[in-house]
Amino acid sequence: MADVAIKSEISGSVWKILKQPGDAVAEEEAVMILESMKMEIPVMAPEDGVIASITVAEGDTVAEGQVVATLGG
Repeated sequence: MADVAIKSEISGSVWKILKQPGDAVAEEEAVMILESMKMEIPVMAPEDGVIASITVAEGDTVAEGQVVATLGG
């Protein structure tokens, strides 16, 4: 199975990273929380898997559609 990209659906800043590489996640489980316009928006795993990488750090600014993490296979 190829790596699956986890993308930000909004522009904002990374407020809190909830999962780390090696952590198992379920489909629709929050991987991190973004802050945008004073709202907290979770970034969800698109499917079950294991976090292969986190490509951002807390405090980073992200763009809509940016890959913020990957699920490994």
